[in-house]
Amino acid sequence: MRVDEFDFALPDELIALEPARPRDAARLLVVRPGASRELADSRVAALPKLLRPGDMLVFNDTRVIPARLAGRRINRGDRPLIEVLLNRRIGPHRWHAFARPGKRLKPGDLVRFGEQGRVCLLGELEATVAGKGERGEIELSFSLSGAVLDEAIEQLGEVPLPPYIVGRRGTLAADREDYQTVYAAREGAVAAPTAGLHFTPDMLAALGRAGIEHTFVTLHVGAGTFLPVTVEDTRLHHMLPEWGEIDEATAERLNRARDKGGRIVAVGTTALRLVESAADDRGRIAAFRRDTGLFITPGYRFRAVDMLMTNFHLPRSTLFMLVAAFSGLDTMKRAYAHAIAERYRFYSYGDASLLFRSP
Repeated sequence: MRVDEFDFALPDELIALEPARPRDAARLLVVRPGASRELADSRVAALPKLLRPGDMLVFNDTRVIPARLAGRRINRGDRPLIEVLLNRRIGPHRWHAFARPGKRLKPGDLVRFGEQGRVCLLGELEATVAGKGERGEIELSFSLSGAVLDEAIEQLGEVPLPPYIVGRRGTLAADREDYQTVYAAREGAVAAPTAGLHFTPDMLAALGRAGIEHTFVTLHVGAGTFLPVTVEDTRLHHMLPEWGEIDEATAERLNRARDKGGRIVAVGTTALRLVESAADDRGRIAAFRRDTGLFITPGYRFRAVDMLMTNFHLPRSTLFMLVAAFSGLDTMKRAYAHAIAERYRFYSYGDASLLFRSP
């Protein structure tokens, strides 16, 4: 399909720069493809009434690390400021990353972090550019390793907010908590699974009282989620791999819920992509522990996920392509037009939608 089929115009003032408070006060657009009342306005707090006893919510329990680092190249003449967004760990002291301006870096260059006012208590943190890719990505080999490197990143890094937020108001102290789900447990993401940002402990308890179960999977969201689609044909776009895990017990719980008539409700596109990666043609979910680069566009046959809760996404993005595949492109265009007309808040800190799978 042509990428421009997934385009739409969004007023800048609808891009949310801060989350709803409390988290579950956000609005929720319910989308039922083919129903007589296809679109319905609601609130996230009403979710226990919108689901059925026996339904199974699937949360992504990845934890966001402060993956945005500022440093300077120090080994060649001038010392330009370099901003690095870590993407994916590939070894105890190596990370795949994106750099800005990436054109100023070459293999063998040395970048020193912490010269902008904060110094790592463990000493200087330096990294050598070990490789460079065609899309501006680099491979960094750090001077520290393992847990010591993790601690240095924690001290020096900033919350990796999306460009459309940090470019308009910078990073705030509150973002360290706001840009993290309340159930985040396993460090490794450099972007939040944002649909999960709407949940609170009280809401999880309310869902449990309503007979709605939940379970956790892990997909470490990479910086590729921010990358624009630069091709004109979706068949030419390739997703960057992300590491995911579903253990045996969780796979069994998901299959048991489906066998009993419960619906699998993915909280976020990352949870959906992981569950679909682990499912076979019959919809049976198996344990999974490896990378996934699953790219979902219209025409994809969903195997296991019945419903999807997700925020409102960027035009021409892989995430809007996914929701168009899930509920139908025409349906989602109508849903987004409704959301814009009704002044829903968009993107990572914005409102949410609850999508039923297209028949």
